[in-house]
Amino acid sequence: MSTAAGQYSVRERVSDEEWQVRVNLAACYRLIARFGWDDLIFTHISARVPGPDDHFLINAYGLMFEEMTASSLVKVDINGEIVQDTPYFINPAGFTIHSAIHAAREDAGCVLHTHTKAGVAVSAQKDGLLPISQISLFPCASLAYHDYEGIALNEDEKPRLVADLGDRNFLILRNHGLLTVGPSIPDAFLFMYALETACQTQIAAQAGGAELVQVPAAIVDGIKAQVEQVTKGMGGELAWPGLLRKLDRQDPSYRD
Repeated sequence: MSTAAGQYSVRERVSDEEWQVRVNLAACYRLIARFGWDDLIFTHISARVPGPDDHFLINAYGLMFEEMTASSLVKVDINGEIVQDTPYFINPAGFTIHSAIHAAREDAGCVLHTHTKAGVAVSAQKDGLLPISQISLFPCASLAYHDYEGIALNEDEKPRLVADLGDRNFLILRNHGLLTVGPSIPDAFLFMYALETACQTQIAAQAGGAELVQVPAAIVDGIKAQVEQVTKGMGGELAWPGLLRKLDRQDPSYRD
């Protein structure tokens, strides 16, 4: 990567709507790094660009998540082809999963994928995510699984992945990691916060060696309405401004 993030700006060459998505997506990358959910330069977060062109933003391959800026994000079409002038490049294989979901789900404003230790550990467990904590109920109410088929390079895998996901917002990729789909970047981040925390809690509970108590299915089924009450119907937008303030206090360069 010859051009350092922060030395290149697209602010004057994109719409206000696209710029706002860029700022939020760069913030999301920085937050993933600060929460310790990144995997060097690997894994990806993608976001749909507002407008009729079916364009998406994804990270420049080779930049650490903590380096991501609004201008360093790369705009691509549904096939992963770059559609802007940029000194950066992407990992086309990394967009395979994301493009499949964006193509199938018009509501997929953001697709967030991680390889955390806790997430991979739970993905390798036969019973998957267990409803054993309050926070686990949120993903359990909208959770799907997709079996491992190797590194996601095969175009033939796309329809199977999309079919497994269906209309749900949380996906555990067996032996691989975690994925969330949200109508917006704040929603996808909040979904991942819940899923990752649930996985961490499960691994910690299992380490204690005692028998675990699972929440009854009837409570899990009714949790969506309670989530609406807790978030005042705002979803991820409720916590997002505070998260941006946190980043701004520490390092506002994601906005560049």
